[in-house]
This record gives sequence, C-alpha cells and structure tokens, in this order.
Amino acid sequence: MKFILASASPRRREMLANLGLAFTVLSADADESSDERDGARLCELLACRKAQAVADALTEQGSAPDGETVIIAADTVVISPDGEILGKPRDRDDAVRMLRALSGKTHRVASGIAVMVGSRLCSAHEQTEVTFAPLTDAIIDRYVDSGEPMDKAGAYGIQGTASLWISAIRGDYFNVVGLPLHRLETLLNESFGLTLWDA
Repeated sequence: MKFILASASPRRREMLANLGLAFTVLSADADESSDERDGARLCELLACRKAQAVADALTEQGSAPDGETVIIAADTVVISPDGEILGKPRDRDDAVRMLRALSGKTHRVASGIAVMVGSRLCSAHEQTEVTFAPLTDAIIDRYVDSGEPMDKAGAYGIQGTASLWISAIRGDYFNVVGLPLHRLETLLNESFGLTLWDA
C-alpha cells in the first residue's frame, strides 16, 4: 500500500514517522469555509475536504488514486469552555484572547480524520478534554511573543511550552497534538481492513 499524508503539519508527519510507516506528504488547498457550529462535525468535514482535495490533485496530475493508495487527512479544532470553535489565531491579539479564554478552565479538542482508498472515503473524529492552570497576563504575553501559538488551533501546542500549564487531560493525548492515532488505526481496520503497523 502507498500511504499519503494530506497535511503539511510537521507534528502529524512526526507521529506517523514514529510508527515506522513509509509515507509521502502531499497537501492541497481545500475550502475551509463552513457554517457548521459543532466543532466535532466541522473538523471531520474539513478532514474529508482535505482528503478529496489531494485525490483531485493526483487525478489532475494523471495519477488518480487506486485501491493501493491510502490518503490520510486530519483537521483539529479547539472548543472553548463557552462553545466557541478556536482555529489558528489570526494575529497576536487573537492568540492572547484565546489563551485568556482557556486559562484556568477545561476545554475540548476535536480532531477529524478522513481516509480515502480509491474513491471510497470514510471519516471519524475524536475528542479530548484538556484543563489549563490559571495563566497570568505576563505568562500569556511571553508565550505569544515566543511565536509558538501562532500556527496552532487554540493558540497552544500541548507538546511544547504549553505543557507546563496543562494540569489535566482526559482522553487521547495524540488527538490534542493533531492526529488521534488509535481512532485512525480503528478506522483503517474497520473500514478497509488495513493497519498502520505491520508486525
């Protein structure tokens, strides 16, 4: 099987590489506009669009995906305690606003995954609860100024500096990083009879 990761995320790439999986990376532009207000449904929808965009790009290049090609796509959002869907911050002020909203509270992280084999597309999502310790304005300012939050949903990365302020996590850690590996393995196995790891 030929595995393709439909994402430019270095974190998703690292997680798959750590499994010893041979894969290529190919991301394509997908429409991320949507009126969907449910975070779990939204990230699953966007993951499907990303997988389809890569499949369409391959078809345009004359190498349409077949039954031996597995396209894996994912999308992650943070859902604030009041239900707001937090994507990547637009700018510094937006990052500060997001972190203040998460400070001292429990929020949810939802990742949608999509797998496409040939013309068949299947999807699922995972949700994890994350609790932040209270953050002072000085900590938030310093963290935002480091640049780390700017390319991450919810303006933080659990695997980086923000790990210092996460007091609890309930659910799949890898989901918070951006790729729920157990859910992905289950989707691959139940839908296609495939696995990410061949003993």
